Amino acid sequence: MYRYLRIRDYAVIGDTRTAALVGCNGSIDWCCWPRFDSPAVFCRLLDAYKGGHFQVEPVNTYRVSRSYVGDSNVLVTTFDTGEGQIRIVDFMPIPDTGHDENVIYRLIEGLSGCLHYRVLFRPSFDYAREETKFELFDGGAVASSPQESLTLTCPLPLEAHESGALASNARIAQGERIWLTLEWQSGSHPAARSKSNPDVLLRSTLEYWHDWARRCTYQGPYRQSVVRSALTLKLLTFKPTGALVAAPTTSLPEVIGGVRNWDYRYTWLRDSALVLHALHELGYHEESLAFWAWLERLCHCKGRLQIMYRVDGNPGLPEQHVDFLDGHRGSRPVRIGNAAAQQFQLDLYGEVLDAAHFCHTRMHHNVSERLGEVLKMFADRTTTEWANPDHGIWEMRSEPQHFLYSKLMCWVALDRAVKLAQHAGLSGEIDRWRSTRNEIRNTILTQGYSEEFGAFSQVLGGSALDASALVIPLVGFLPASDPRVHSTVEQIRRHLVSGGLVYRYSTGDGLFGREGTFVLCSFWLIDNLALSGNLDEARDLFERLLGYSNDVGLLSEEILPDGGELLGNFPQGFAHLALIRSALHLQEAANRSTRTGVNNDYEWTLGPGDRR
Repeated sequence: MYRYLRIRDYAVIGDTRTAALVGCNGSIDWCCWPRFDSPAVFCRLLDAYKGGHFQVEPVNTYRVSRSYVGDSNVLVTTFDTGEGQIRIVDFMPIPDTGHDENVIYRLIEGLSGCLHYRVLFRPSFDYAREETKFELFDGGAVASSPQESLTLTCPLPLEAHESGALASNARIAQGERIWLTLEWQSGSHPAARSKSNPDVLLRSTLEYWHDWARRCTYQGPYRQSVVRSALTLKLLTFKPTGALVAAPTTSLPEVIGGVRNWDYRYTWLRDSALVLHALHELGYHEESLAFWAWLERLCHCKGRLQIMYRVDGNPGLPEQHVDFLDGHRGSRPVRIGNAAAQQFQLDLYGEVLDAAHFCHTRMHHNVSERLGEVLKMFADRTTTEWANPDHGIWEMRSEPQHFLYSKLMCWVALDRAVKLAQHAGLSGEIDRWRSTRNEIRNTILTQGYSEEFGAFSQVLGGSALDASALVIPLVGFLPASDPRVHSTVEQIRRHLVSGGLVYRYSTGDGLFGREGTFVLCSFWLIDNLALSGNLDEARDLFERLLGYSNDVGLLSEEILPDGGELLGNFPQGFAHLALIRSALHLQEAANRSTRTGVNNDYEWTLGPGDRR
């Protein structure tokens, strides 16, 4: 009987259009083609029996080890049975290099001995809702539904398997090499198969990723983890438009067996602004400029601005349940689409304006006329909307409230707008922006801090804690040395931290059950420790958090403190951008300590922003 792999047992490959998750058992259990937000053609990740897969695995018991090839997104999985070793190399070529698109290549290599292995090929089109038909040909097979097809080029004989898959059993000796090619095409009748040389494609794909990784300007002590996070973020970028998905998966649970299962295969303005800032600060300016171009096009379209979109800018994200699937380890429902797209969230104005301010002041990017119109619109909307309740950064599915984080990011929006007006020529009602900024600041200081509880609260006038208050010194609202910031950090450590990992909040959010600790918030705590001069403790916690990454350096959205199980969609952009930001905070704190001999308090930004 097949058992689900853990979330941490997967690695990711991709081509900056879509991605596939490859298990430590050599099985591709998740892939959507031709885009991140397309219907899945393999989905065993969400149903062990109905969901399809494409597996290459030894027949006998084995030990397994995995890694990426240097600083690349080419995955190597090595199996050792005691009788012999084989290696599987998985990759997707980058279409921008002039090579194939919508293709996965799998190289099987015999390293030692003579090893018996099997190939299982079982697509499950449209989340397993469409019937799959097979047609064998000399050298492979075509699997098809009425809307799409997959062509498997395979030199091994294939035959029907009891599981509904096409299967092949073979032996491979030391020095033998076998290429498997999987091509997706729209429609049920595939065109002629690719004639590209796989070895040439492998070399060019490795060159692409290695050249991209070499552009990283970070040279600190955690460079390997930073570069891996940057490579992961690049994989989550949809190159044709510059959009960036929060994660390549849907419905991986925040608690096993629970209902907190969301579709993350879309572009959040907030996430994209923060992620692309992180890439920008590592020297990757092209990705940032592509996002701004996407945002300009988006904001000049008619209709209400949403918090998230499809990768092509389409606003249609209706949420539906795929009740046909059991969900990962029985975690239902499986969701397609995201109803949070219709939520009102104020903080996105701050994240976007903060990103623009950073790009101008630190990277010397000019604010174009079209971008200036977008930023002015965001600032104007902030002045008229900031006092309204919203659903907040955590997208709670309860009634809107006056979340402190939302007000804080409204302050950031107008603070950066005023500075862009001063230094980048952004036009608008500057006096109004400035006065509203001051009004928001006063509201946060008088209504957002609970003297009785000794902390900034989750909502104005409340007493419940929320880890998003850790952002206050990171965006320059108050210094880390402020007693209110210090006491807030201590209260969060006392009530929301377990084993150094941080929960988002402990209040009800309208959903059943409690989630795991949130990776982003855990890195925010590290940033606060670095800002306040606790550099050794910040480093220790950072290294502990790195230890929760899986064997190829990937992180999901959440971590279960007891046992370190990774939870939520995977790999998650927020987690990896936060890792990069914390590494930069630690480097800056260490540099200041070296220059001054002490850890002076200083201000930095969570996302783009300025030191004041």
